[in-house]
Amino acid sequence: MKNLFFQAVTKFLLGVILVGMLVFLPAGTVAYHEGWLFMGILFVPMFAAGLVMLAKNPELLKKRLSAKEKENEQSLVVKLSGLMFIAGFVLAGLDFRFGWLVLPDWVSWAAAGVFLLAYALYAEVLRENAYLSRTIEVQEGQKVVDTGFYGIVRHPMYAVTVLLFLAMPLVLGSAIALVVFLAYPVLIAKRIRNEEKVLEEGLPGYREYKQKVKYRLVPFIW
Repeated sequence: MKNLFFQAVTKFLLGVILVGMLVFLPAGTVAYHEGWLFMGILFVPMFAAGLVMLAKNPELLKKRLSAKEKENEQSLVVKLSGLMFIAGFVLAGLDFRFGWLVLPDWVSWAAAGVFLLAYALYAEVLRENAYLSRTIEVQEGQKVVDTGFYGIVRHPMYAVTVLLFLAMPLVLGSAIALVVFLAYPVLIAKRIRNEEKVLEEGLPGYREYKQKVKYRLVPFIW
């Protein structure tokens, strides 16, 4: 438990430092209020959620900290997503610095509300599915979850992350960064197609689940 705690805290602090550098260095100032708003709504709930998982479900926290993909296609998606985040955060900082396409303050606050709502939905998805990890794999003893949000779409976690990630550039007040983050739905669609192939081959009952729940990400659309 102690090792898991230190691993989680180390990754958390590295994340804070990395995102802070990507946002504030291009902005050229720490007086980037939208940047601080973003850091707060991202990392305060993340820290709280980590403490809850550590106390109630340390195995889930361990899975969430494991990020090494075994599937080559998924590894590519992860790398492209990482590039998207770097480019988006840097452009948001530069947008603030040079005033290219800065959005009104109310957009940042409204997006922050959407972000926190999506965060709450993400926590509920984690509660519903104890098998969630950051990598695509079929775990020992894993069963198909078809209740709650999983009775509406097959990939509610990804649906929620679309809301989370598209809200990020808006919280940062940057229309230019939003254009970069629009790549995420395309990347996640690619990830879902490969993930479903893995689950069909290795998870009993998943084919039947696909017939029961027709939509992958958005009800009545896809």
